[in-house]
Parts: sequence; structure tokens; C-alpha cells
Amino acid sequence: MANSEAVEALTGFVSAAARAEELKKELRRLVREISESEDCGVGTYEDAARALAALRELRSGGSASPKEALASQRNAEEGFESAAVPKHFLCPISSELMRDPVILASGQTYDRLFIQEWFSSGNRTCPQTQQVLSDTTLTPNHLVRSMIAQWCIEHGVTLSPLDHEQEGGLITRKQRNALRGILHKISLSSIPEQKQAVRELRLLTKRNGSFRALVGESPNAIPQLLSVISVPGLNCDLEVQEDTVTTILNLSIHESNKKIVGDDPQAIVFLIDALKTGSMETRSNSAAALFSLSALEVNKVKIGEMGAMKPLVELLEQGSPSAKKDAGSAIFNLCMLHENRARALMEGVVRVLLKSIADQSLVDESLAILALLSRDQEAVEGIAESGGVASMLSIVRDGVCLRSKQNNKENAAVVLFAICMHDRTKLGEIAEEEKSTGSISRLAENGTPRARRKAAGMLDKWKRTMRSTHYSC
Repeated sequence: MANSEAVEALTGFVSAAARAEELKKELRRLVREISESEDCGVGTYEDAARALAALRELRSGGSASPKEALASQRNAEEGFESAAVPKHFLCPISSELMRDPVILASGQTYDRLFIQEWFSSGNRTCPQTQQVLSDTTLTPNHLVRSMIAQWCIEHGVTLSPLDHEQEGGLITRKQRNALRGILHKISLSSIPEQKQAVRELRLLTKRNGSFRALVGESPNAIPQLLSVISVPGLNCDLEVQEDTVTTILNLSIHESNKKIVGDDPQAIVFLIDALKTGSMETRSNSAAALFSLSALEVNKVKIGEMGAMKPLVELLEQGSPSAKKDAGSAIFNLCMLHENRARALMEGVVRVLLKSIADQSLVDESLAILALLSRDQEAVEGIAESGGVASMLSIVRDGVCLRSKQNNKENAAVVLFAICMHDRTKLGEIAEEEKSTGSISRLAENGTPRARRKAAGMLDKWKRTMRSTHYSC
């Protein structure tokens, strides 16, 4: 048994030694490629880092548990935080050690991914010098690249691949530290500092897509943000309410955050409360946030069940022009769900929409919502009883041929057709319109494809009704 164990140990030692020699050989090859090659990519750095990490693991015995190995890897990746990193190794944009340094026409060096993102955002200046660049060519900085590679090897630093959100952009360590500091202030600081922290979070999530992604992926960030609404001294502060609502709106723009925000037990409840009690700006942003969140079917259900429809309809009637638009957009999205259409009808949305059309205050949005509501018989009845036929005919009669007007004519035709299918008596009004102006026939000839179908359907229904009446006589 002892001999067997000795043989196993010797075999393992020889195997580990051979593996170490192989890794060192590979590491030397990679460093040489980094130093000499002109088209060396980021992947070469990462391969070198992985080889270095594997060599370190072999020399330490290779017996670490998965948890210890993960901790070791994290320490290696962040090792340069405690080392004296030369300033010219750090990207001026991300404040991180550069993976792929490139030079601009201004002479400044940046990490390739970050300066590419800078240019992709529409910028044509050097971030450091503010010099306008006629040429945005990125030239590899081979000297700095080889110096960084050598420094990493000497200090045992392993650079992991950068976080890259397809939608949000690059997440930097600088941003992570900023978020950590903001959340600390929100949790433990004085009331003035908490207010300032919420405002900072609002501004950062407004202008930075990667920061929106970062907040969403941080498990406690949204609950901590919402915790301010229960802090004495902040729970009735209208500025804090507005900043918090707007931050949630900003976060909801990021696709992955829609579910994260919707799943938080406080978020939608808070937005609905802000719809009722906030300033006009807060109410508008709250409606916009609900519109954004309602892109997900599961959120449509939650928002409707939690009572958002009533304050949205009230905002649609009483709000500022921009607030009405936000409320209308949210109502439209929510009414894609049958249950929410019933809730909107119960809150008197038909009356408000017809009034908006009559006042010329929100015509496009109101017609789109009415066309959507006309899928339900109850809504059709409500529109017909509220003078909707005359209102829709006035839209169809409009002689302007702008694209927006054509869309409005289409939605009006959809509503009129639904009314005709439900109530034959309304065909009389349509017949009078056709006889006096011929607007239905013109729509059947010149409208959008959908409008033509609906107009032709109304004319056919009217003619068949006329023949039926003639025969019965």
C-alpha cells in the first residue's frame, strides 16, 4: 500500500512538473507574441492570464476547493488595486488597466473598447484634450501593450475579460465603485446625504446605459433605492419622490431591468402611489415608467391588478400635454390585455378619449386607444352611446392626406366598422355621411390597406341593409 501511494505521489509530481513546464513554455510564447506582434488581439492577453493563473495553481499544490479557487481568481483579477499601477497603464476613460491600448491622432492612449464606445456614441473629440479629431483611426500602442503584459506577469495580475452588456455597453470598475458608494450613502448616511445619493443615481442612470445595466445586476440596488420612501423625513419629500421615480424610469429602459423592477414587491406599488400624489413631472415620469415596464406581459398583469388604471385615466384627462402623452402610451400598452381594457372602461376612459379628440389635445393617441378598445363589445357600446360615431366621422371627413392623418383615419374606420357590426342603427349616420360627402368611398379607395378594408366593409354592410329593407317592403 505504501509503495502504491508513493508511486501515485511520484506520478502526480512528474505530471504536475510536466504540466508546469508546458504552461511556462506557452506563457513565454504568448508574451513574445504580445511584445512583437502588430495585430495581437485582446484574446492573447486573456490566454496569457489564464496560463499564468493555471501555473500559479499548480505551484500552490492545486488542492484548493472551488470556493477558494474562485476567491483566488478574484484576488488575482483585482490584484493591481493594491499594487502600484503606473498611471499610463490605466485607460483615462475607465480608470482600469488597459487590455488593448490604442493611440488616437491626438497622441493620447486609450483602451480600444472604451474609446470605440466613445466614438459610437457620436463623439468626435479626444476625451482628454477635447481636440476635434478629423481622423478617428485607432493605432495599436505596442510599447504600452508589452509593458502592461510584462507588469502583469511580474505582479501576478490576471485580467479577466471586460463585462460587456450588449445593450448597455461596458461596465467599469470605476462605475462599480461609484454604485457601491451611492448605495452605502442611501443605507447609512444622514438625510441630506441620502437625498444627494438618490439624485446622483438618477443622473448616472440617465446618461449611462452601462450604469443602468450595472444597477440591474446588483441584487440589492433597487430595494435599497426604494428604502428611502420609508425613511422619516424623506417619505414625504417631493424631490426625493421625483428622483426615485425618474431613476426607476431610467432603469426600466434597459431591457433586462424590466423584469427585475417588475419583480420587486415595492416598485410598481410605489409608481402607482406617485401617480396619485406626485408633482406633475413625477406623475408624468411614473406613467412613462409604467409604459416601459408594461412591455412585458407579466408586468401588464401586475400593473393592472395593482390599480394603475384609475390614476392613469385621471392623468390622461388632467395632466400637462407631455403627461397626457405618457399616460396615453401606458394605457395603450396595458390595454393590449383584455382584463385591463375592462378596467379602463370602468374608469371612464372612453369619455376622456372622446373629449381629447374634441379638444384636439391628444388626437393620435386617443384614436389608437379607441381602436384597440373596440375589440371588446362593451367598449363599442360605450363609444356608440357617447357620440363616438360623429366624432369618428369627423376624422374620416378630414381632407388632409398627411401620414399621421392617414393613420388617424384608419383608426377611426376601425372604430366605425366595429360599431356597425354591433349596432345596425348606426349605419344611418354613416349612410348620411356617405351621401353628403362621399368620405367613406374615398377612404375605401385612398386609405391605408386596413382603412380600405374597413371602409369597404361598411359600404357593403350598408348596401346589403338597403337591399334587405327594399325586399321586405
